[in-house]
Amino acid sequence: MSIDLDKELQSLGDSIFLLRQEIKKGKKELLPELVAKRKKFKELAKKKTQELTAWERVQLARHPKRPHTIDYIQNIFTDFVELHGDRKFGDDPAIIAGFAFFEGIPVAVIGHEKGKDTKEKIKRNFGMPHPEGYRKAIRIMKLAEKFKRPVFTFIDTPGAYPGIGAEERGQSQAIAESIMTMGSLKTPIIATVIGEGGSGGALALGVADRILMLENSIYSVISPEGCAAILFKSQEKAPEAAESLKITAEHLKELGVIDCIVPEPLGGAHLQPKKTYRLVKRALRKALREIINTPIEELVEKRQAKFYSMGRFTEV
Repeated sequence: MSIDLDKELQSLGDSIFLLRQEIKKGKKELLPELVAKRKKFKELAKKKTQELTAWERVQLARHPKRPHTIDYIQNIFTDFVELHGDRKFGDDPAIIAGFAFFEGIPVAVIGHEKGKDTKEKIKRNFGMPHPEGYRKAIRIMKLAEKFKRPVFTFIDTPGAYPGIGAEERGQSQAIAESIMTMGSLKTPIIATVIGEGGSGGALALGVADRILMLENSIYSVISPEGCAAILFKSQEKAPEAAESLKITAEHLKELGVIDCIVPEPLGGAHLQPKKTYRLVKRALRKALREIINTPIEELVEKRQAKFYSMGRFTEV
């Protein structure tokens, strides 16, 4: 979505919000103006959403105002208690993990967190976890298994942190252990891609019985820029790479990588976050109902079969 159109939609959205506030105060004469602006917003957003390219969806997935894991926790779950540390090295703020209630059911919640302002982004390393972040996630998963609590994960990361310190502390091993743990965890798991799902850093929280994906999020083995740099020797080819990678929700549903596409409000999740939370909550409720009564051995067997069947090919 172009920056100009995004600004136009944001401006219309802000104007609609202010008009609603005035009407609530008793200014009923503003109703016709509100109706006209809402109609214009819907028409503009619908037209542009239908024309979005894969690269424009990448931009939406990375939008700075897009809701983060912490927002979903605050608006979907209750009584969240965050746990810290991996009991080996330290705590990693790039991953939030803890226990909460989902519609009265005790659950574990784990997700990447990018941060919002500059200070928080630096603290959370822009959502790129270190190995201690994944080890913290594993610790919470095993506790969830022990106490028979379903696990909800939220995926939103450019990828695991590739720095020297992370490699020295066993980044690849931590990711592999997280994937292995989720593959055999004896409790229901639901993963939701809420923004950017990048490489093994995303997959480390993505081995689940049900994989949901927001309409304008992306999920890929590599970023379009990284792919373009390797294949075309130029990051300017990133839009072309985005198309080739099949990283959008629609493509991944067709390929069987994800189970469900969660629709977003017109214009993107960042324009109507409250509506987005309601849509995600509804999708999570449906996914949990589908699996919560499945015998655990059968659930694990189906989960493993799902991932073993990915990447099929035919020799010609």
